[in-house]
Amino acid sequence: RVQVEFYVNENTFKERLKLFFIKNQRSSLRIRLFNFSLKLLTCLLYIVRVLLDNPEEGIGCWECEKQNYTAFNQSTKINWSHIFWVDRKTPLWAVQVSIALISFLETMLLIYLSYKGNIWEQIFRISFILEMINTVPFIITIFWPPLRNLFIPVFLNCWLAKYALENMINDLHRAIQRTQSAMFNQVLILICTLLCLVFTGTCGIQHLERAGEKLSLFKSFYFCIVTFSTVGYGDVTPKIWPSQLLVVIMICVALVVLPLQFEELVYLWMERQKSGGNYSRHRAQTEKHVVLCVSSLKIDLLMDFLNEFYAHPRLQDYYVVILCPTEMDIQVRRVLQIPLWSQRVIYLQGSALKDQDLMRAKMDNGEACFILSSRNEVDRTAADHQTILRAWAVKDFAPNCPLYVQILKPENKFHVKFADHVVCEEECKYAMLALNCVCPATSTLITLLVHTSRGQEGQESPEQWQRMYGRCSGNEVYHIRMGDSKFFMEYEGKSFTYAAFHAHKKYGVCLIGIRREENKSILLNPGPRHIMAASDTCFYINITKEENSAFIFKQEEKQKKKGFAGRGTYDGPSRLPVHSIIASMGTVAMDLQNTECRPANSSKLALPAENGSGNRRPSIAPVLELADTSSLLPCDLLSDQSEDEMTQSDEEGSAVVEYVKGYPPNSPYIGSSPTLCHLLPEKAPFCCLRLDKGCKHNSFEDAKAYGFKNKLIIVSAETAGNGLYNFIVPLRAYYRSRKELNPIVLLLDNKQHHFLEAICCFPMVYYMEGTIDNLDSLLQCGIIYADNLVVVDKESTMSAEEDYMADAKTIVNVQTMFRLFPSLSIITELTHPSNMRFMQFRAKDSYSLALSKLEKKERENGSNLAFMFRLPFAAGRVFSISMLDTLLYQSFVKDYMITITRLLLGLDTTPGSGYLCAMKITEDDLWIRTYGRLFQKLCSSSAEIPIGIYRTESHMFATSE
Repeated sequence: RVQVEFYVNENTFKERLKLFFIKNQRSSLRIRLFNFSLKLLTCLLYIVRVLLDNPEEGIGCWECEKQNYTAFNQSTKINWSHIFWVDRKTPLWAVQVSIALISFLETMLLIYLSYKGNIWEQIFRISFILEMINTVPFIITIFWPPLRNLFIPVFLNCWLAKYALENMINDLHRAIQRTQSAMFNQVLILICTLLCLVFTGTCGIQHLERAGEKLSLFKSFYFCIVTFSTVGYGDVTPKIWPSQLLVVIMICVALVVLPLQFEELVYLWMERQKSGGNYSRHRAQTEKHVVLCVSSLKIDLLMDFLNEFYAHPRLQDYYVVILCPTEMDIQVRRVLQIPLWSQRVIYLQGSALKDQDLMRAKMDNGEACFILSSRNEVDRTAADHQTILRAWAVKDFAPNCPLYVQILKPENKFHVKFADHVVCEEECKYAMLALNCVCPATSTLITLLVHTSRGQEGQESPEQWQRMYGRCSGNEVYHIRMGDSKFFMEYEGKSFTYAAFHAHKKYGVCLIGIRREENKSILLNPGPRHIMAASDTCFYINITKEENSAFIFKQEEKQKKKGFAGRGTYDGPSRLPVHSIIASMGTVAMDLQNTECRPANSSKLALPAENGSGNRRPSIAPVLELADTSSLLPCDLLSDQSEDEMTQSDEEGSAVVEYVKGYPPNSPYIGSSPTLCHLLPEKAPFCCLRLDKGCKHNSFEDAKAYGFKNKLIIVSAETAGNGLYNFIVPLRAYYRSRKELNPIVLLLDNKQHHFLEAICCFPMVYYMEGTIDNLDSLLQCGIIYADNLVVVDKESTMSAEEDYMADAKTIVNVQTMFRLFPSLSIITELTHPSNMRFMQFRAKDSYSLALSKLEKKERENGSNLAFMFRLPFAAGRVFSISMLDTLLYQSFVKDYMITITRLLLGLDTTPGSGYLCAMKITEDDLWIRTYGRLFQKLCSSSAEIPIGIYRTESHMFATSE
């Protein structure tokens, strides 16, 4: 049998005392506090003794010594008896002796408990020597009464009090489990050192001058302050050499001790400035703040965040706390010193994985936490892993703090599914690049939608715009087509249609969608038969800022006078919940493929049959407040149209392939939204996906051999990442006409076989190995037969020694292709938006030079979209994913922004929701004349909501015109 004994080391009496006096934080804190109080009390008793002192009565009873002192005084004018003897009252002596006994016993006990084999190390410590000087003489006076009036330098206990205070602060931080501030400790030590020097000098000079002109305690204090401040008035000075010697010693000590203390303080202050210090707990409880967590902070990212975050008037009183593990950049430091930001932005150097740093940022009191990934890292997967850990750490530390997370790769998105708002960079990027191929300037439209206009962009007059752009004859109108909504809802027996709500909006407001309260899903243009409810939230695009506009609903009596209420309008609350998307649309919008359930040669904008006289503008039917279901029915988008029921055939009439509608069977990553697409009846063999090599199923080895009827879309990427899946899905969506599907060729630097499993179910999707700087690869993949070439930014070139040189290779390669194939539409992704000015560069182009001057002017005006007037950006030929960072920032105020953007891009689908498409306006359609009439025509005829215009061509006029 074995008996286990616990706490063996703490069973002895010594170990128990050590546990109480030293090891236990709370009990040792009480002991040190008691010791500190004793030392302060001894200093106070010394001051009381000085105030009650009478030098003539404290000499003592030794007459022989008195005669010697008197004789010595006659020759040197120093009364030494006044230095060695003082007047100490008996009650005061009794109190001082009691305190000395307690201090002595405590010191001996601590020496015993701290003994580790070397007694001399303990004896020669300065604190022990001072204790002996201030306690042993008092104990001796108990046994030798004539020494009770002997002078004892009790004022030196101030240094022991300083030492006890330092230890007490350390124990206090340990007891309350709070990390001590080195800055606070150093400031405390410096202040205590100064006080001890002044107190020691004051008491020492006052006592020594008892043998001279007898300075009071106050005058001694005045002399020390004047001396240590290096003023030196000279009105109070020590008269005898002992006090003068003490002054010299004190000055020497101060010259040695204080510079060391100040040096340590300055070093800690500089380190504090680098790390940013702490965000005040009091400020966190009284003011609102958000936390921005980044791996490294660049000036472009900072300014984008600050400009967009503070664009909304509701956020002007918020503080922004930046938590970054790296030292502050010079440019960032310079910007944060501007008064506009210095009062609202606080930079803290620290890691989100440390609770200590999260506590410094007061994350648990934050209104939100934005976690951004470092997109310029060579290993973007590693950057995502860091973002995921930061999100987990913040969620663990502050579970109630809303999280806004940016993820680079889609396969990592499900790790942060718990976050309130997540933006996946590659998902949005590839979807926009895909839509740019079938509708130019999709990326430009989305960029303008997610940026808040500050009133700086586009302030030129209409005449100036006309001189810049010329007159338009060819436009493409971007609109949201009606969804296949089957909603027929009534509220208290009264119906209120979406069309009626849209028709009676104030001028300048374009209603684009609604959100049902019960299912929280947003519907874009659910159709004119959708019945509005009082709890519906409406989303609209406004021509002005939302804070400068308001909706005023008429009373029921006024509506009846106008004949409105009798049409079944909802009779509910006077104000409906309305949100807004602030956007400065300008002349840029989106072009998406239109699929209408109408005859092949019919036109939405056909001239009305009853045209009247030639001089009169043709009339357009008004938008019905209650939809006429007999004349306007939403087409069933899931049913096969007549063109799709026929088997596609080649020119010789032989059957090629039939397509089916369904959901892709293989998603390359977890978390992708299911989208109904055109699919192959059976998966294509992997060998048939290779464009440049034949196989046993076909012998084609280039794009020409395939004989594609539609123009190609070529995508140049470094690798076939999972995000590339979101490039294919929008181009194979179910609402696109099968006859107009463009073949897709993936030109990859490095192939990845696992991605073939995801794309083998889509029709006309091929790949080949090659690069855009190889002309043979371009010709083999069919660049001559292509309408669009998409150049995706390569991960390996996103970082460079000089930041803005990361796009150099891409820009030069694209410029080469632009010269070789001028009719080809090249869509390029850049790392830095500022490099857009180099796309399609022409050194002597007067138009580009004029826009360069305009861009400089916009930048001086504080615009965060200074490049918006550049032709490549306006045309949708160039794009940078960093321009979408503001989507996450806007979601703090407008939580629907990410959802609406994903619906517009086709990344998500909602049953009953409409989708984006486009229609071409030709010269035959110019009878409409104005955008307002066009708006009314589309709403009344096909229930489509136009949201913008993209100008595709312009006439060139003479200079005089």
